[in-house]
Amino acid sequence: MAGVGSLQEEALKRKERLKALRRKHQGEIEETGDSEPPEKKIAGEAEEGNKEIRQPIFKNYKPENESLQDAVAERAQPEKVEEHIKDQLEAAKPEPVVEEVDLMNLAPRKPDWDLKRDVSKKLEKLERRTQRAIAELIRERLASGKEDLVTVVNVSAAANQQSLDSDED
Repeated sequence: MAGVGSLQEEALKRKERLKALRRKHQGEIEETGDSEPPEKKIAGEAEEGNKEIRQPIFKNYKPENESLQDAVAERAQPEKVEEHIKDQLEAAKPEPVVEEVDLMNLAPRKPDWDLKRDVSKKLEKLERRTQRAIAELIRERLASGKEDLVTVVNVSAAANQQSLDSDED
């Protein structure tokens, strides 16, 4: 039964501590000059700041007293939702993505399409240089004066045509 005695001693110590806290708290209240506890003081301030009485608003209740008839809220009218629903239904309709099928987009590309794309700019530069070189060769032949202009142009055109035919194959 030694445990019961120690529990009683702890209870007495706890009571003494609580009494000391109450005395300390009462001393603070007496020093400030207030006789009311802080909780009552706060509630009193709220009442003083709110001196006018709030009128109730009756939304679902019809009061029998005539003086309260002014506080009845007007009945809310439901909105017409037909227009909103029509807009939403129209927005939900799927639009046809493609009306005509483009066969070029569906056909697979040739395996070397990327090489042609990358090399095409360089080929354009080379084509221009080739045309300049051909023009210089024609001028040199004309300057030498061995052949007349018509035969030189025909020979160079034939050579150019043969080179184009060999590139296509």
